[in-house]
Amino acid sequence: MKRPFPAHAYSMGPLRRCFWAEAVPGEDLHAPLATGESSADFAVIGGGYTGLNAALALAEAGEDVILLEAEHPGFGASGRNGGFCCLGGSRASDRQLERRGGAAPVRRAEMAAIDHVAALIDSHGWDVDRHSSGEVIVAHTPAKLEALRRDRRGIEADYGIETVLVEAPDMAAHGMSSPRFHGALKVPEGFALHPRKYARALAAAASAAGARLHGQSPVTAIEAEAGGFRLTTPQARIRARRLIVATNGYSSEDVPPWMRARFLPAQSSVIATRPMSEDELAAQGWTTRNMAYEERGLLHYFHLTPEGQMVFGQRDGLISSPANEERLARKVRADFNATFPAWEGVEAPHYWSGMVCLTASLTPFCGAIPEMPGAFAAFGYHGNGVAMGSLCGALVADLARGAEPRHPIPPAFAAAPGRFPLGPLRRGYLAANYAWAVLTDR
Repeated sequence: MKRPFPAHAYSMGPLRRCFWAEAVPGEDLHAPLATGESSADFAVIGGGYTGLNAALALAEAGEDVILLEAEHPGFGASGRNGGFCCLGGSRASDRQLERRGGAAPVRRAEMAAIDHVAALIDSHGWDVDRHSSGEVIVAHTPAKLEALRRDRRGIEADYGIETVLVEAPDMAAHGMSSPRFHGALKVPEGFALHPRKYARALAAAASAAGARLHGQSPVTAIEAEAGGFRLTTPQARIRARRLIVATNGYSSEDVPPWMRARFLPAQSSVIATRPMSEDELAAQGWTTRNMAYEERGLLHYFHLTPEGQMVFGQRDGLISSPANEERLARKVRADFNATFPAWEGVEAPHYWSGMVCLTASLTPFCGAIPEMPGAFAAFGYHGNGVAMGSLCGALVADLARGAEPRHPIPPAFAAAPGRFPLGPLRRGYLAANYAWAVLTDR
Protein backbone atom coordinates (compact mmCIF):
# COMPACT_ATOMS: atom_id res chain seq x y z
CA MET A 1 0.00 0.00 0.00
CA LYS A 2 1.16 3.52 -0.82
CA ARG A 3 0.18 6.18 1.69
CA PRO A 4 0.78 9.94 1.79
CA PHE A 5 2.28 10.15 5.29
CA PRO A 6 5.34 8.38 6.73
CA ALA A 7 4.89 4.94 8.27
CA HIS A 8 4.82 6.34 11.82
CA ALA A 9 1.39 7.87 11.17
CA TYR A 10 -0.06 4.41 10.55
CA SER A 11 1.69 2.71 13.47
CA MET A 12 0.72 2.29 17.10
CA GLY A 13 3.10 5.14 18.02
CA PRO A 14 0.58 8.01 17.87
CA LEU A 15 -1.80 5.97 20.07
CA ARG A 16 0.73 5.19 22.80
CA ARG A 17 -0.76 7.64 25.34
CA CYS A 18 -4.34 7.81 24.04
CA PHE A 19 -6.79 8.58 26.83
CA TRP A 20 -9.66 6.67 25.20
CA ALA A 21 -7.54 3.51 24.99
CA GLU A 22 -7.39 3.25 28.80
CA ALA A 23 -11.04 2.18 28.93
CA VAL A 24 -11.00 0.33 25.61
CA PRO A 25 -7.54 -1.09 24.85
CA GLY A 26 -6.74 -2.58 21.48
CA GLU A 27 -7.41 -6.12 22.67
CA ASP A 28 -11.03 -5.12 23.38
CA LEU A 29 -11.33 -4.32 19.66
CA HIS A 30 -9.62 -7.49 18.48
CA ALA A 31 -10.96 -9.21 15.38
CA PRO A 32 -9.53 -12.50 14.04
CA LEU A 33 -7.06 -12.60 11.18
CA ALA A 34 -8.44 -13.36 7.72
CA THR A 35 -6.88 -16.56 6.40
CA GLY A 36 -7.36 -18.90 3.47
CA GLU A 37 -10.00 -18.68 0.78
CA SER A 38 -13.44 -17.21 1.51
CA SER A 39 -16.30 -15.44 -0.19
CA ALA A 40 -19.10 -13.03 0.65
CA ASP A 41 -21.72 -11.06 -1.17
CA PHE A 42 -20.29 -7.84 0.25
CA ALA A 43 -16.75 -6.93 1.28
CA VAL A 44 -16.06 -3.80 3.34
CA ILE A 45 -12.51 -2.43 3.52
CA GLY A 46 -11.96 -0.40 6.67
CA GLY A 47 -13.11 -0.92 10.25
CA GLY A 48 -13.87 2.64 11.35
CA TYR A 49 -17.27 4.22 11.85
CA THR A 50 -18.06 4.16 8.13
CA GLY A 51 -17.08 0.54 7.59
CA LEU A 52 -18.67 -0.69 10.81
CA ASN A 53 -21.93 1.13 10.09
CA ALA A 54 -21.92 -0.32 6.59
CA ALA A 55 -21.27 -3.84 7.89
CA LEU A 56 -23.95 -3.46 10.56
CA ALA A 57 -26.53 -2.15 8.08
CA LEU A 58 -25.79 -4.97 5.62
CA ALA A 59 -25.84 -7.70 8.26
CA GLU A 60 -29.07 -6.42 9.79
CA ALA A 61 -30.59 -6.52 6.30
CA GLY A 62 -29.66 -10.22 6.12
CA GLU A 63 -26.74 -9.79 3.72
CA ASP A 64 -23.55 -11.86 3.78
CA VAL A 65 -20.77 -9.38 4.60
CA ILE A 66 -17.08 -9.58 5.47
CA LEU A 67 -15.10 -6.61 6.84
CA LEU A 68 -11.32 -6.33 6.48
CA GLU A 69 -9.31 -3.95 8.67
CA ALA A 70 -5.56 -3.37 8.45
CA GLU A 71 -5.15 -3.15 12.25
CA HIS A 72 -8.11 -3.59 14.61
CA PRO A 73 -11.60 -2.11 14.28
CA GLY A 74 -11.54 1.48 15.48
CA PHE A 75 -7.78 1.80 15.00
CA GLY A 76 -7.90 4.98 12.90
CA ALA A 77 -9.65 8.26 13.60
CA SER A 78 -12.71 6.39 14.86
CA GLY A 79 -10.85 5.29 17.98
CA ARG A 80 -8.95 8.45 18.76
CA ASN A 81 -11.05 11.52 17.86
CA GLY A 82 -12.32 14.20 20.24
CA GLY A 83 -15.66 12.49 20.87
CA PHE A 84 -17.82 15.11 19.10
CA CYS A 85 -21.05 13.78 17.60
CA CYS A 86 -22.04 17.06 16.02
CA LEU A 87 -23.07 19.01 12.95
CA GLY A 88 -20.53 19.14 10.14
CA GLY A 89 -18.79 17.05 7.54
CA SER A 90 -18.46 19.62 4.78
CA ARG A 91 -16.10 22.57 4.57
CA ALA A 92 -17.62 23.96 1.38
CA SER A 93 -19.31 27.35 1.56
CA ASP A 94 -23.02 27.76 0.98
CA ARG A 95 -22.20 29.41 -2.34
CA GLN A 96 -20.15 26.38 -3.39
CA LEU A 97 -22.87 24.00 -2.25
CA GLU A 98 -25.57 25.91 -4.14
CA ARG A 99 -23.62 25.32 -7.34
CA ARG A 100 -23.57 21.60 -6.54
CA GLY A 101 -27.18 20.82 -5.81
CA GLY A 102 -27.92 23.06 -2.85
CA ALA A 103 -26.86 23.68 0.72
CA ALA A 104 -30.19 22.61 2.22
CA PRO A 105 -29.72 18.86 1.48
CA VAL A 106 -26.31 19.01 3.16
CA ARG A 107 -27.70 20.69 6.27
CA ARG A 108 -30.48 18.10 6.48
CA ALA A 109 -27.91 15.33 6.20
CA GLU A 110 -25.89 16.85 9.06
CA MET A 111 -28.96 16.77 11.30
CA ALA A 112 -29.82 13.25 10.15
CA ALA A 113 -26.28 12.08 10.93
CA ILE A 114 -26.60 13.06 14.60
CA ASP A 115 -30.03 11.43 14.76
CA HIS A 116 -28.62 8.26 13.18
CA VAL A 117 -25.97 7.84 15.89
CA ALA A 118 -28.43 8.71 18.66
CA ALA A 119 -30.91 6.13 17.33
CA LEU A 120 -28.24 3.43 17.22
CA ILE A 121 -27.19 4.15 20.81
CA ASP A 122 -30.78 4.20 22.05
CA SER A 123 -32.06 1.19 20.13
CA HIS A 124 -29.13 -1.02 21.14
CA GLY A 125 -28.80 0.37 24.67
CA TRP A 126 -25.08 1.04 24.26
CA ASP A 127 -23.03 2.53 27.08
CA VAL A 128 -20.77 4.96 25.24
CA ASP A 129 -20.50 7.69 27.91
CA ARG A 130 -22.93 9.88 26.00
CA HIS A 131 -23.25 13.21 27.75
CA SER A 132 -24.25 16.86 27.35
CA SER A 133 -26.47 18.34 24.70
CA GLY A 134 -25.39 20.78 22.04
CA GLU A 135 -22.19 22.47 20.98
CA VAL A 136 -20.56 25.85 21.61
CA ILE A 137 -18.80 27.93 18.97
CA VAL A 138 -16.43 30.25 20.83
CA ALA A 139 -15.10 33.53 19.43
CA HIS A 140 -11.36 33.95 19.96
CA THR A 141 -11.38 37.55 18.64
CA PRO A 142 -13.90 40.40 18.74
CA ALA A 143 -14.17 40.10 14.95
CA LYS A 144 -15.18 36.45 15.29
CA LEU A 145 -17.91 37.42 17.73
CA GLU A 146 -19.22 39.93 15.20
CA ALA A 147 -19.19 37.15 12.60
CA LEU A 148 -21.21 34.92 14.93
CA ARG A 149 -23.73 37.74 15.41
CA ARG A 150 -24.04 38.09 11.63
CA ASP A 151 -24.21 34.36 10.96
CA ARG A 152 -26.55 33.41 13.79
CA ARG A 153 -29.83 33.84 11.95
CA GLY A 154 -28.49 32.02 8.93
CA ILE A 155 -27.47 29.07 11.10
CA GLU A 156 -30.91 29.00 12.68
CA ALA A 157 -32.59 29.09 9.27
CA ASP A 158 -30.29 26.45 7.78
CA TYR A 159 -30.93 23.90 10.53
CA GLY A 160 -34.35 24.95 11.83
CA ILE A 161 -33.01 25.50 15.36
CA GLU A 162 -32.77 28.22 17.99
CA THR A 163 -29.33 29.31 19.17
CA VAL A 164 -28.16 31.37 22.14
CA LEU A 165 -25.62 34.15 21.71
CA VAL A 166 -23.50 34.60 24.82
CA GLU A 167 -21.78 37.96 25.15
CA ALA A 168 -18.40 38.30 26.84
CA PRO A 169 -19.74 39.57 30.22
CA ASP A 170 -22.06 36.54 30.41
CA MET A 171 -19.53 33.82 29.60
CA ALA A 172 -18.73 33.06 33.25
CA ALA A 173 -22.42 32.66 34.08
CA HIS A 174 -22.61 29.98 31.38
CA GLY A 175 -19.59 28.15 32.80
CA MET A 176 -17.37 29.25 29.91
CA SER A 177 -14.75 31.53 31.41
CA SER A 178 -11.46 31.94 29.54
CA PRO A 179 -9.31 35.00 28.84
CA ARG A 180 -9.08 33.97 25.19
CA PHE A 181 -12.78 34.11 24.37
CA HIS A 182 -14.93 37.14 23.58
CA GLY A 183 -18.29 35.41 23.42
CA ALA A 184 -19.92 32.29 22.05
CA LEU A 185 -22.84 30.84 20.16
CA LYS A 186 -24.60 27.86 21.73
CA VAL A 187 -26.05 25.42 19.20
CA PRO A 188 -28.50 22.84 20.61
CA GLU A 189 -27.61 19.91 18.32
CA GLY A 190 -25.22 17.06 19.05
CA PHE A 191 -23.65 15.37 22.05
CA ALA A 192 -20.29 14.08 23.27
CA LEU A 193 -19.37 10.42 23.60
CA HIS A 194 -16.45 8.03 24.17
CA PRO A 195 -15.23 7.30 20.64
CA ARG A 196 -13.67 3.89 21.33
CA LYS A 197 -16.68 2.69 23.32
CA TYR A 198 -18.82 3.64 20.33
CA ALA A 199 -16.47 1.79 17.94
CA ARG A 200 -16.48 -1.27 20.20
CA ALA A 201 -20.28 -1.24 20.37
CA LEU A 202 -20.57 -0.98 16.59
CA ALA A 203 -18.15 -3.86 16.06
CA ALA A 204 -19.95 -6.08 18.57
CA ALA A 205 -23.35 -5.30 17.06
CA ALA A 206 -22.15 -5.94 13.50
CA SER A 207 -20.60 -9.25 14.54
CA ALA A 208 -23.72 -10.28 16.45
CA ALA A 209 -25.82 -9.51 13.37
CA GLY A 210 -23.70 -11.91 11.33
CA ALA A 211 -20.95 -9.77 9.79
CA ARG A 212 -17.51 -11.41 9.69
CA LEU A 213 -14.95 -8.93 11.03
CA HIS A 214 -11.23 -9.45 10.48
CA GLY A 215 -8.32 -7.44 11.88
CA GLN A 216 -4.62 -7.39 10.98
CA SER A 217 -5.84 -8.05 7.44
CA PRO A 218 -4.84 -5.16 5.17
CA VAL A 219 -6.15 -5.42 1.63
CA THR A 220 -3.10 -5.16 -0.60
CA ALA A 221 -4.76 -5.73 -3.98
CA ILE A 222 -8.20 -5.60 -5.58
CA GLU A 223 -8.87 -7.31 -8.88
CA ALA A 224 -12.10 -7.15 -10.83
CA GLU A 225 -13.34 -10.51 -12.07
CA ALA A 226 -16.51 -11.97 -13.45
CA GLY A 227 -19.30 -11.41 -10.95
CA GLY A 228 -17.37 -9.15 -8.61
CA PHE A 229 -13.95 -8.72 -7.05
CA ARG A 230 -11.05 -10.68 -5.65
CA LEU A 231 -9.31 -9.13 -2.64
CA THR A 232 -5.87 -10.10 -1.41
CA THR A 233 -4.58 -9.79 2.16
CA PRO A 234 -1.27 -11.17 3.48
CA GLN A 235 -2.90 -14.47 4.41
CA ALA A 236 -6.24 -14.58 2.64
CA ARG A 237 -8.07 -14.36 -0.67
CA ILE A 238 -11.65 -13.13 -0.60
CA ARG A 239 -14.18 -13.05 -3.41
CA ALA A 240 -17.07 -10.60 -3.16
CA ARG A 241 -19.91 -9.58 -5.40
CA ARG A 242 -19.94 -5.97 -4.17
CA LEU A 243 -17.23 -3.83 -2.57
CA ILE A 244 -17.29 -0.88 -0.16
CA VAL A 245 -14.13 1.18 0.45
CA ALA A 246 -14.34 2.91 3.84
CA THR A 247 -10.77 3.83 4.74
CA ASN A 248 -11.08 7.65 4.98
CA GLY A 249 -7.89 9.34 6.28
CA TYR A 250 -6.08 6.00 6.44
CA SER A 251 -6.65 5.21 2.77
CA SER A 252 -3.92 4.12 0.40
CA GLU A 253 -3.21 5.57 -3.03
CA ASP A 254 -3.45 2.24 -4.84
CA VAL A 255 -6.17 0.17 -3.11
CA PRO A 256 -8.01 0.81 -5.31
CA PRO A 257 -6.02 3.04 -7.72
CA TRP A 258 -9.08 5.27 -8.11
CA MET A 259 -8.35 6.66 -4.61
CA ARG A 260 -5.06 8.20 -5.71
CA ALA A 261 -4.90 11.87 -4.64
CA ARG A 262 -8.67 12.02 -4.00
CA PHE A 263 -8.14 12.23 -0.24
CA LEU A 264 -5.83 14.31 1.93
CA PRO A 265 -5.08 13.22 5.50
CA ALA A 266 -4.60 16.02 8.02
CA GLN A 267 -3.15 15.45 11.46
CA SER A 268 -5.13 16.31 14.56
CA SER A 269 -3.41 16.25 17.97
CA VAL A 270 -5.08 15.90 21.36
CA ILE A 271 -4.22 16.00 25.05
CA ALA A 272 -6.32 15.00 28.07
CA THR A 273 -5.86 16.06 31.67
CA ARG A 274 -6.26 14.01 34.79
CA PRO A 275 -9.70 14.26 36.46
CA MET A 276 -10.20 17.66 38.04
CA SER A 277 -12.17 18.42 41.19
CA GLU A 278 -15.14 20.76 41.23
CA ASP A 279 -12.97 23.31 43.03
CA GLU A 280 -10.37 23.11 40.24
CA LEU A 281 -13.05 23.52 37.59
CA ALA A 282 -14.50 26.49 39.45
CA ALA A 283 -11.06 28.11 39.74
CA GLN A 284 -10.93 28.43 35.96
CA GLY A 285 -14.65 28.99 35.56
CA TRP A 286 -15.04 26.50 32.72
CA THR A 287 -17.59 24.02 34.01
CA THR A 288 -19.86 23.31 31.05
CA ARG A 289 -19.68 19.77 29.66
CA ASN A 290 -20.75 20.98 26.22
CA MET A 291 -18.49 20.36 23.26
CA ALA A 292 -16.76 23.56 22.17
CA TYR A 293 -14.62 24.71 19.27
CA GLU A 294 -13.21 27.84 17.68
CA GLU A 295 -14.35 28.75 14.19
CA ARG A 296 -10.97 29.25 12.54
CA GLY A 297 -8.45 27.50 10.31
CA LEU A 298 -6.21 26.07 13.04
CA LEU A 299 -9.06 25.43 15.38
CA HIS A 300 -9.03 24.17 18.94
CA TYR A 301 -11.77 21.79 20.06
CA PHE A 302 -12.42 20.64 23.61
CA HIS A 303 -14.85 19.36 26.19
CA LEU A 304 -14.94 18.11 29.75
CA THR A 305 -15.70 14.44 30.27
CA PRO A 306 -18.27 13.41 32.88
CA GLU A 307 -15.32 12.71 35.23
CA GLY A 308 -13.90 16.22 34.84
CA GLN A 309 -11.04 15.52 32.44
CA MET A 310 -10.50 18.11 29.74
CA VAL A 311 -9.97 16.71 26.26
CA PHE A 312 -8.30 19.45 24.19
CA GLY A 313 -7.24 19.10 20.56
CA GLN A 314 -6.13 21.11 17.59
CA ARG A 315 -5.29 20.80 13.90
CA ASP A 316 -1.65 21.05 12.94
CA GLY A 317 1.25 18.86 11.98
CA LEU A 318 2.71 18.01 8.60
CA ILE A 319 5.40 15.52 9.59
CA SER A 320 4.64 12.29 11.43
CA SER A 321 7.57 11.12 13.55
CA PRO A 322 8.20 10.47 17.24
CA ALA A 323 10.18 13.71 17.55
CA ASN A 324 7.47 15.77 15.88
CA GLU A 325 4.81 14.18 18.06
CA GLU A 326 6.66 15.46 21.12
CA ARG A 327 6.89 18.93 19.58
CA LEU A 328 3.15 18.90 18.86
CA ALA A 329 2.38 17.70 22.37
CA ARG A 330 4.24 20.74 23.76
CA LYS A 331 2.44 23.03 21.32
CA VAL A 332 -1.00 21.72 22.26
CA ARG A 333 -0.16 22.02 25.95
CA ALA A 334 1.00 25.61 25.51
CA ASP A 335 -2.26 26.50 23.75
CA PHE A 336 -4.21 24.73 26.50
CA ASN A 337 -2.39 26.78 29.16
CA ALA A 338 -3.15 30.02 27.32
CA THR A 339 -6.82 29.06 27.06
CA PHE A 340 -7.19 27.85 30.64
CA PRO A 341 -4.43 29.53 32.70
CA ALA A 342 -5.86 28.37 36.04
CA TRP A 343 -5.15 24.79 34.95
CA GLU A 344 -1.54 25.37 33.95
CA GLY A 345 -0.40 23.16 36.81
CA VAL A 346 -2.90 20.38 36.12
CA GLU A 347 -1.22 17.27 34.76
CA ALA A 348 -2.09 16.14 31.25
CA PRO A 349 -0.70 12.60 31.02
CA HIS A 350 -2.37 11.81 27.71
CA TYR A 351 -1.36 12.85 24.21
CA TRP A 352 -2.24 11.25 20.89
CA SER A 353 -2.80 12.10 17.25
CA GLY A 354 -4.66 10.82 14.22
CA MET A 355 -5.70 11.65 10.69
CA VAL A 356 -8.88 13.40 9.60
CA CYS A 357 -9.67 13.34 5.89
CA LEU A 358 -10.18 16.19 3.43
CA THR A 359 -11.35 16.11 -0.18
CA ALA A 360 -10.66 18.61 -2.95
CA SER A 361 -14.42 19.17 -3.21
CA LEU A 362 -14.54 20.05 0.52
CA THR A 363 -17.50 17.68 0.92
CA PRO A 364 -17.79 13.99 1.78
CA PHE A 365 -18.13 11.44 -0.98
CA CYS A 366 -20.80 8.76 -0.68
CA GLY A 367 -21.51 6.85 -3.84
CA ALA A 368 -20.48 4.44 -6.56
CA ILE A 369 -16.85 4.44 -7.67
CA PRO A 370 -16.77 5.49 -11.32
CA GLU A 371 -15.43 2.88 -13.72
CA MET A 372 -15.57 0.17 -11.01
CA PRO A 373 -19.00 -1.42 -11.41
CA GLY A 374 -20.14 -2.93 -8.13
CA ALA A 375 -17.73 -0.85 -6.01
CA PHE A 376 -18.72 1.99 -3.67
CA ALA A 377 -16.93 4.34 -1.30
CA ALA A 378 -17.59 6.84 1.48
CA PHE A 379 -14.95 9.17 2.93
CA GLY A 380 -13.93 12.79 3.53
CA TYR A 381 -15.69 14.12 6.65
CA HIS A 382 -13.33 17.04 7.33
CA GLY A 383 -12.93 16.28 11.02
CA ASN A 384 -16.60 15.59 11.75
CA GLY A 385 -16.78 11.88 11.11
CA VAL A 386 -18.43 10.60 14.28
CA ALA A 387 -21.86 11.54 12.99
CA MET A 388 -21.34 11.98 9.25
CA GLY A 389 -19.06 8.97 8.84
CA SER A 390 -21.64 6.83 10.62
CA LEU A 391 -24.51 8.00 8.45
CA CYS A 392 -22.52 7.69 5.22
CA GLY A 393 -21.59 4.13 6.18
CA ALA A 394 -25.25 3.20 6.44
CA LEU A 395 -26.09 5.09 3.24
CA VAL A 396 -23.33 3.48 1.18
CA ALA A 397 -24.53 0.08 2.42
CA ASP A 398 -28.02 0.92 1.12
CA LEU A 399 -26.54 1.90 -2.23
CA ALA A 400 -24.43 -1.25 -2.45
CA ARG A 401 -27.41 -3.52 -1.91
CA GLY A 402 -29.56 -1.59 -4.36
CA ALA A 403 -31.94 -0.25 -1.71
CA GLU A 404 -33.38 3.23 -1.42
CA PRO A 405 -31.03 5.19 0.88
CA ARG A 406 -32.54 5.66 4.32
CA HIS A 407 -31.84 9.39 3.96
CA PRO A 408 -31.48 11.29 0.68
CA ILE A 409 -27.83 11.62 -0.28
CA PRO A 410 -27.05 15.29 -1.01
CA PRO A 411 -26.03 15.90 -4.64
CA ALA A 412 -22.78 17.43 -3.37
CA PHE A 413 -21.93 14.11 -1.69
CA ALA A 414 -22.86 11.96 -4.68
CA ALA A 415 -20.41 13.58 -7.09
CA ALA A 416 -16.98 11.96 -7.05
CA PRO A 417 -14.29 14.34 -5.75
CA GLY A 418 -11.52 15.34 -8.09
CA ARG A 419 -7.85 14.77 -7.41
CA PHE A 420 -5.74 17.19 -5.41
CA PRO A 421 -2.99 18.88 -7.41
CA LEU A 422 0.60 17.87 -6.73
CA GLY A 423 -0.35 14.21 -6.19
CA PRO A 424 2.18 12.67 -3.76
CA LEU A 425 3.29 16.17 -2.72
CA ARG A 426 -0.18 17.40 -1.87
CA ARG A 427 0.66 17.86 1.79
CA GLY A 428 2.06 21.14 0.50
CA TYR A 429 -1.56 22.22 0.23
CA LEU A 430 -1.83 21.85 4.01
CA ALA A 431 1.37 23.82 4.58
CA ALA A 432 0.01 26.73 2.56
CA ASN A 433 -3.40 26.45 4.22
CA TYR A 434 -1.89 26.44 7.70
CA ALA A 435 0.37 29.40 6.92
CA TRP A 436 -2.64 31.37 5.69
CA ALA A 437 -4.63 30.35 8.77
CA VAL A 438 -1.90 31.67 11.08
CA LEU A 439 -2.22 35.08 9.42
CA THR A 440 -6.02 35.26 9.14
CA ASP A 441 -6.95 33.63 12.47
CA ARG A 442 -5.50 36.62 14.29
